[in-house]
Amino acid sequence: MPRNTKLQSRHLLGLQHVPADDLHLILHWAGHFKEVINRPIKRVPSLRDITIANLFFENSTRTRLSFELAEKRLSADVVNFAASNSSVKKGETLTDTVNNILAMKVDVVVIRHADAGVPQFLADRVPAHIVNAGDGTHEHPTQALLDAFTMQERIGSLEGKNIVIVGDILHSRVALSNIFGLQKLGANVAVSGPSTLIPRAIHELGVEVIPNVDDALAWADVANVLRVQHERMDRAFFPSIREYHNRYGITMDRLKRLEKVPLIMHPGPINRGVELTSEVADSPHAAILNQVENGVAVRMAVLYLLAAQSTTTDVV
Repeated sequence: MPRNTKLQSRHLLGLQHVPADDLHLILHWAGHFKEVINRPIKRVPSLRDITIANLFFENSTRTRLSFELAEKRLSADVVNFAASNSSVKKGETLTDTVNNILAMKVDVVVIRHADAGVPQFLADRVPAHIVNAGDGTHEHPTQALLDAFTMQERIGSLEGKNIVIVGDILHSRVALSNIFGLQKLGANVAVSGPSTLIPRAIHELGVEVIPNVDDALAWADVANVLRVQHERMDRAFFPSIREYHNRYGITMDRLKRLEKVPLIMHPGPINRGVELTSEVADSPHAAILNQVENGVAVRMAVLYLLAAQSTTTDVV
């Protein structure tokens, strides 16, 4: 049982400055809410009369749907906002958009934005609780939390476990949040991928670089494999997709050469045949569908714990 019963922060902007006790509390409640969503009646009245606005200024399918489902499972009132069909296209500023929504008495804002720092910008200016659903190449805290929750389910406590993050570390907000979160949970974290996609200052975060992916897989208890983010690349970071797959793609042949096969994870969407082969992605070694399911439970936990700071509502 976690030592604290309430989160120490009003917002979830990233995991860099979140205390380990808060992480344990979120993961504890995620376990409770996973039981809830596997009941015949999956809805609880925990956030009845709480209004949550989902502000997605960047395209998303899985994250947006996961948050929306989590909110509805908690009985919250949900407002969905997409920049593609909003007044932002007419020149309205971000602050104006948020203030207009807050004038409607919104309690929690879930925001995804292509620019790093936008969730912090809002947290400094509006009274609602802010949840970062991904900001630029900065952080994606709920993805890292669901990754950690999935790892704990499959391999137990992360204390002393070896976790390698493989692939496009440079452009990945998932990688940064995973590094911060996993280290606070006691794991050893390493990265592997093309040198052009490894940040130069990665060692300053206490992260080991393992250049050879086969060595990385042999070391790891878990391999979290990242998508190659072509949309964020302004130049060629490796010779070709075929070259990338040959050197860093996770194949069944690679796994068969290992004495112990690590748990394989991927935040999605997968570029099949690039980061992972379909044979690996659909194998018992992979926990990718577990990650999707756990995303709802983890986001329910985050929303409930933030809203609980401003309400006396109990979980039913």
